[in-house]
Amino acid sequence: MNSPDSLTQLAEELEAVADKLRADAVDADEAADLVERCAEAAARLGSEIDARARGAAESEGQERLL
Repeated sequence: MNSPDSLTQLAEELEAVADKLRADAVDADEAADLVERCAEAAARLGSEIDARARGAAESEGQERLL
């Protein structure tokens, strides 16, 4: 998922799920599902950031070799 907009899309998804979780009309089961979705979205966001950081570090290392 290394597209330029992927971080933005993942962050927007996380914000949307968090907004639903903050809503007053959420029952316990729905809240548990939303918490799980938040955790999954946050994990995907973290993975994307890590992948980009590794890619940047690798390309920087290649420049040093040249």
